[in-house]
Amino acid sequence: MTYTKQTLQQDLAAMGLTGTETILIHSSMKSIGAVEGGADTVLDALMEFFAEGLLLLPTHTWQSIDQDHPVFDVRRSPCCVGILPELFRQRPGVVRSLHPTHSIAACGRGAAEYLAGELENNTPCTPGGCYDRLRAVGGKILLLGVSHARNTFLHSVEEVLNVPNRLTDKPLQLTVVDEAGAEHTVYMRRHYNAQQPHISEDFVKLEQAYLDCGAAKNTKFGDAACILCDANELFRVTRHILAPAPEAFVTEPVIPAQRWKELCTETR
Repeated sequence: MTYTKQTLQQDLAAMGLTGTETILIHSSMKSIGAVEGGADTVLDALMEFFAEGLLLLPTHTWQSIDQDHPVFDVRRSPCCVGILPELFRQRPGVVRSLHPTHSIAACGRGAAEYLAGELENNTPCTPGGCYDRLRAVGGKILLLGVSHARNTFLHSVEEVLNVPNRLTDKPLQLTVVDEAGAEHTVYMRRHYNAQQPHISEDFVKLEQAYLDCGAAKNTKFGDAACILCDANELFRVTRHILAPAPEAFVTEPVIPAQRWKELCTETR
């Protein structure tokens, strides 16, 4: 089957979305299947559907911005998280935050205001920053063809909860070039864990907990298996697991269901 803008928008509506949401979308273009018009059609579908809301896509550059390449240019630095974010950030009307490693691009209601303040942050997902802010606005997260291993919001939960062994001790000195071409010196710590270099790969350990507690549900977008999440509920479930055991993601091979059963009962 070849999908069109209309059929993809029907899939969004079938998820229960109205188009007025603030929604962060992590994506895999290839998971969607054949689309008439390709990636541009997917972006057209998303931008038109959420025209009355706020559409957010991650435009991370952590793969390329480092000690040897310390300059992030918000206008030119390509992102490392797929073709949809890379094309999205270049579209007219889309704005991009000034975070040197974990920027977000946005279009829609209050986009510039939502992205403001990232120059003052010194961690990837600083409390009160763009990722944590999803809770305050009742935001949604759509994992489009990807798992919770790509759910950057969970890094912000760890930062809010002050989970140990998640960040480098020493920050990097980086340069951010803004839309006007002005340069800003910033100091940024990076994600780091000595036991697990790719800590987000362990976020999938809570996939069933999120489903059981109603924080997430399985959906479809084209051929892509998706997970639609509520940011506030993700935070609540994750806090329930990590508060008594901050290192659970790393130290526990499997997080047993009894750890969240009581919380799910309370939710319902």
